[in-house]
Formats: sequence, C-alpha cells, structure tokens
Amino acid sequence: MKASHILLLLAAIAVAGAVVWRFRPGWLPDLVANHLPARSGEAPPLYKWRDAKGRLNVTSTPPADRPYEVVRYDPDTNVVPSGSGKP
Repeated sequence: MKASHILLLLAAIAVAGAVVWRFRPGWLPDLVANHLPARSGEAPPLYKWRDAKGRLNVTSTPPADRPYEVVRYDPDTNVVPSGSGKP
C-alpha cells in the first residue's frame, strides 16, 4: 500500500470514530468512552461504587481500590422549562 492510501484509511477511521462519538456514544466500549473528553453540552461521567460497609457512593472520580460503574446522565433531566408550570 502506498503511504497516501494508509493516510486516507486512517483519516476515514478517524472521521468514523468522531461521528460515532458525536451521535452514538453508547456504541463505544467503556474502555474507550472513559478516556474521551465529554461532548459539549454533556455532563462528565459519575462513578458509582460501594464502600467497605456496603454503602453506595457516587463520585466524580473513580475509586482506586474497588470495582465501580460509570454512570452517564443527561444534565437536563427533570428540568422544567420556565413558563410551563403553575406558580
């Protein structure tokens, strides 16, 4: 393969990855998604884990010594637009 073909192939892969990241981030494996920057308008991930006493914790940084689950949320959830509710 020529170098120009390889560069074209790498550019196509990068564009496809950017499209998936922008429009279907749920398709990305957690290993990849956790290392990508947050999309504009998207809240940063939260980390859900249990401490030694079994209490549930949700933090902005993952714990170093125990398993955790990455939680993504929509920051606009449960937001009532102004003017649409009763006083």
